[in-house]
Amino acid sequence: MHRLLPSVFLVLLLLLGAAVPGRATHIVGGELDLQYQSGSRYRINLNLYFDAVYGNPGALDNELTISIFEKGTDRRMQNLSLPLVANTNVNYSNIACTLPVLSTRRIQYSNLIELPASTYTNPTGYYAAVERCCRNNSIRNIRTPGNAGQTYYLEFPAVVRNGRPFINSTPRIFPPLSDYACRGDLFYYDFGGQDIDGDSLVYELSTPLNGHSTSGMPKPNQAEPQPYLPIQWQPGLSVLNQIPGDPALTVDRATGRLQVRPNQLGLFVFGIKCSEYRNGEKISEVRRDFQLQVIDCPRNTPPAMSLFVTGNSKPYEPGKDVLKLEPGSSRCVTLRFTDPDPVSSLSLSLRPVNFSTPLPSFSVLQGTVRTPGAPDTLVSQLCFGSCFDTKGKVYLLDVIVADNGCSLPKRDTVRLAFIGVPDPNAPPLVATTAGPGLPLRARIGDLITFQVTGQDPDTDPVTLEMRGRGFAPASVGAALVQNSTGPQVSGTFTWRVPCPTTDKFLYEFEFAAAANPCSERQASPPLLVPIQIDYTNAPPSLALALADSVTVITRQLGEPFRMTMEGLDTDIDLLTLTATAGGLDLAAAGMRFTAQNGAGKASGVLEWTPNCAVAAQDKVEVTFRLQETTCRPVPKTRTLRFAVVKPAAQPFLPANIFTPNNDQNHDFFELPNLPPDFCDSRLANIKIFSRWGNLVYQTTNRTFKWDGGGLPAGVYFLLIEFTDKSYKGTVTIAP
Repeated sequence: MHRLLPSVFLVLLLLLGAAVPGRATHIVGGELDLQYQSGSRYRINLNLYFDAVYGNPGALDNELTISIFEKGTDRRMQNLSLPLVANTNVNYSNIACTLPVLSTRRIQYSNLIELPASTYTNPTGYYAAVERCCRNNSIRNIRTPGNAGQTYYLEFPAVVRNGRPFINSTPRIFPPLSDYACRGDLFYYDFGGQDIDGDSLVYELSTPLNGHSTSGMPKPNQAEPQPYLPIQWQPGLSVLNQIPGDPALTVDRATGRLQVRPNQLGLFVFGIKCSEYRNGEKISEVRRDFQLQVIDCPRNTPPAMSLFVTGNSKPYEPGKDVLKLEPGSSRCVTLRFTDPDPVSSLSLSLRPVNFSTPLPSFSVLQGTVRTPGAPDTLVSQLCFGSCFDTKGKVYLLDVIVADNGCSLPKRDTVRLAFIGVPDPNAPPLVATTAGPGLPLRARIGDLITFQVTGQDPDTDPVTLEMRGRGFAPASVGAALVQNSTGPQVSGTFTWRVPCPTTDKFLYEFEFAAAANPCSERQASPPLLVPIQIDYTNAPPSLALALADSVTVITRQLGEPFRMTMEGLDTDIDLLTLTATAGGLDLAAAGMRFTAQNGAGKASGVLEWTPNCAVAAQDKVEVTFRLQETTCRPVPKTRTLRFAVVKPAAQPFLPANIFTPNNDQNHDFFELPNLPPDFCDSRLANIKIFSRWGNLVYQTTNRTFKWDGGGLPAGVYFLLIEFTDKSYKGTVTIAP
């Protein structure tokens, strides 16, 4: 490790003396960011960088207030309290000039905030601000730094655009500055941020904002709207000359990389503005302030490194030699690296030039030289894996050794050109115990099981695979379970043969063993195991105790009918015999079906007592179905029609005259040839009226005999009523 020169101590003492705070000077820098959560909810974060050496502990706030304003009008939208959520140390690089005068803590404040779409609609956007005082007294590039505050500032767009939600998170994760700069040496640092939305980021220097806070009012209750007064540069300095040097401080617009070769000692504050663009339109802005310590550094000589290929005593010559990594040859390179500076800590790293991964590995990654008990030169092995394949191209790899010199490491780089050819690799092998008699033959319901084995000649781990030709094995219930792992594996195939859902009775299974040497799949040639399902089925027969030509059964109302039937199956499958009536259930039709089912034989008896329900439908169809229990059943059916015979309708001509004179000849009026009763057509009433409409006789008895009731001779009116019709006429009582 390098020692500081006496002049360096003098400068540091001057800096320390100037840094003793008289007030609550503590702010190193910081920034805001706004992150989308869900719905209308966002999280707003504040990173405040705190001087842990000279900062007044009483200036550490447990909470700060952030204010939201509408751009254009500066209308205050809301204030929100940001509680302290974390307090961590910023780790500075392990460099030789590390000093106790600079120690920074990252103070994080955070809270959830609602930005409802009904409110945050202004197309000009919004801005947020937190105001706090004061900055370090020892800052030398601005006026009265101990009285200068900081305004943490960001801009964000409306959450609705063109009537649709507009979701955006501002850039974040700017790495805190954690190094020193040396006067007269080029200093650089990656200050770039990240954006989860993939928007474009543009960086530029900006003047840090002072705002409205003062040493007399270091923590306002709320931020005031813009404009925020900027800090005042010392004479000769400006936004483009914040840290004097050759060149002065610059930032890369695309990457955020800072660069400066400072020519003055001291502590310098600087500002960076990061603008976010989407589709060429600026949608947000984040500002960050930070400070950089410039010191006098001791002289640092770069380290040196040589590469040696196995079997060659001469060092590798970049631009001339090409390393060939071939099967049977060494895949390692010897590195010898050293540094003329005393107590120098060295570290190795790699940077691929025209490829990405994988990268080789070091046996020794870092070490110290030229300290008591330590060697002058360190040795490491850089070894490539046996899988490295450049596919005939020359790959370039920068091998870098860096010291821990102040303020940035000095490096030596050797560009290694190499061609990699991987070790040969044989494909794995697969076998089964299913043979030799193929195809395997099985019946429906059989359980087929056999073993599948795989092995790899190169001892690569093997995985068993199964496929079906024209079908997915899982869809038919087949499974292959691998029982072991490694270069030799076994698995168990099981399949309970199902009834095929199609006419496919040959199933061809393919088995393979696969390995992934060098992350590239290698598989054995597929091994085919066909399985033939043996299945035959003779349809059952159904016989009724009727001639085949009989299709209609007719009976009188109430006349019993009984019929037997029998089903037979030569395959002795379980038979089931059923009967169903169309439009009625069997009981409603006056029917009862009794079946005796069994293997290979089933019988049934149908009993029918004809009723009016069948008569009302004219005909009822009954289907007898014989179903076999097998893989692909072929049912047998027979349909019969059942009808009730209706009585023949005779001409109805009622007598219309009688002589109640006791001469034994037509002494009574009667109706022996009334239409018969049938289901819904039944005799309801017989009525006789006088010529003046008076009811003189009434009966419901179809076998009645009326003697005239002593009424005088004459013509009377007759009304005969059935439930579905009526008859009218006259009857004459003759003397």
